[in-house]
Amino acid sequence: MTQPLPTWRSLLFVPVLAERFVAKAHTRGADAIILDLEDSIVPANKPAARAAVAAAVPRVAQRGPEGRGADVVVRINRPLDLAVPDIAAAVMPGVAALMLPKVMGPEHVRLLAELVTDRETALGMPIGHTRFLVLIEEPAALPHLFAIAAEPRMAGMSVGGEDMATELGAIPSADSMYVFAMQGLAACRAAGILPMGSMGQLAKIDDLDSYRAGLRRGRALGFTTAACIHPAHVPIINEEYGSSAAELDRARRLLAAFDTAVAAGEGAVAFEGSMIDLPVVIRARRLLARAASWTKSGDDQR
Repeated sequence: MTQPLPTWRSLLFVPVLAERFVAKAHTRGADAIILDLEDSIVPANKPAARAAVAAAVPRVAQRGPEGRGADVVVRINRPLDLAVPDIAAAVMPGVAALMLPKVMGPEHVRLLAELVTDRETALGMPIGHTRFLVLIEEPAALPHLFAIAAEPRMAGMSVGGEDMATELGAIPSADSMYVFAMQGLAACRAAGILPMGSMGQLAKIDDLDSYRAGLRRGRALGFTTAACIHPAHVPIINEEYGSSAAELDRARRLLAAFDTAVAAGEGAVAFEGSMIDLPVVIRARRLLARAASWTKSGDDQR
């Protein structure tokens, strides 16, 4: 049985062999740390990277200055001859999820899920402990988004990025990825998993104002979670994909007004000059529930 869906806002990539990054990862404030076995590790160093995972997991998961620890994700490799030893090295009680790159369809996910189940069984772990975060990076996978998102181990999915733009012959930008990102978001929402991404510059890391603007646009479209490669992006993600004190206060007051009206048998509910309908109530409840999960972890709202 799979674990409850995480409520991650920010995920920070950390090359598992980069000692100075591993040492500081727990201080960055990310909801989850992604120990990377893929792009940041040259082929000759893949075996050493796998061997380093077990020791790195408790280090990056330890409590940071904010008093909370991060969950741990491991990004594995494709093709299968690399993925199999990656899974053997990465599946363990301290790893919440695997990030799967270049996923092509639901059969791809099921094959990896079988390997993970075998590893969980061998270690005496609960079956389903290890969730999947999927990266859709090739056009051939686009017709299968809803089927991929519905796979049982799925926790989140991201569509687009530099690899997708390259395959499409497009200039990497929010505009060129917009249609595909929204298709992915719809698939995630239909499956009840985390829609991952933003609508900003894909590889530009030093323009923090533009980065924030992309996250803000992403949140308005429905995205909840973003992965980043630079620690400076973490607090921005947490702010833009988090909830402010004012937002939480308004949600509580809105729900109180709705409950009062329902108790009085009123069919129409007015709040601060607008009529409240059920979708508005659902969004307010989701906002409060998501924020509560961060509070329990010792995190403060912005």
